[in-house]
Amino acid sequence: MREQTFSLSDSAASSLPAERAAFIRRTYAHLAVAILLFTGLEYYLVNAPFAAKLAASMTGGMSWLIVLGLFMGVSYIADKLATSGSSQQMQYLGLGLFIIAEAIVFLPLLFIATHFGGEGLIPTAGLMTLLLVGGITATVFITKKDFSFMGGILSMGAFVALGFIACSMIFGFSLGLIFSSVMILFAGGSVLYSTSNILHQYRTDQHVAASLSLFASVALLFYYIVQFLMHFAGGSDD
Repeated sequence: MREQTFSLSDSAASSLPAERAAFIRRTYAHLAVAILLFTGLEYYLVNAPFAAKLAASMTGGMSWLIVLGLFMGVSYIADKLATSGSSQQMQYLGLGLFIIAEAIVFLPLLFIATHFGGEGLIPTAGLMTLLLVGGITATVFITKKDFSFMGGILSMGAFVALGFIACSMIFGFSLGLIFSSVMILFAGGSVLYSTSNILHQYRTDQHVAASLSLFASVALLFYYIVQFLMHFAGGSDD
């Protein structure tokens, strides 16, 4: 989730209905493509001969903190590229870079979920994510409320969550089911915020940036739903 600064006078909300509808279609089409690319890349990584060794090296000792730090850096660069007005090629480069980064970060969790989490865990998590995102999306588009005020709250929540993750790695305790549950709520709020920005904040030429923001929120929701389900499968990756 990223807190963005927008110009309301140029937003999709103030554009013509046809332009706004076209922007929304482009945004969700790009989201669908991003999810498909992520799925394909993740399938390759999880089933690659080097998957077990790479996943272990990413999570051993303090390595996960380094991975998260690198991911945050790459995410920042990708977001800047996606919101760049210089060229559409740079925007797509940012989106592609973020998809690759997400796939790599997801590898340890999905490797364990695939091989030790039980049959059907990942499809179940995917379906739950789809249903939750669908419900949140419907809420935003039906009520047409602007939830941009949530940006600051979510940013603070993200720092708190990172603090808990860092402490769990440093002091060696498990975050557990409660943390996963809270993070699902947090990710749902992030989806709500990103979806609201699509309707009220982004310009009609910012479909790449809008799709990246929403993809990040959906991916976060999926990640913690997988973790939540793995607690019941006995394969949690805390």
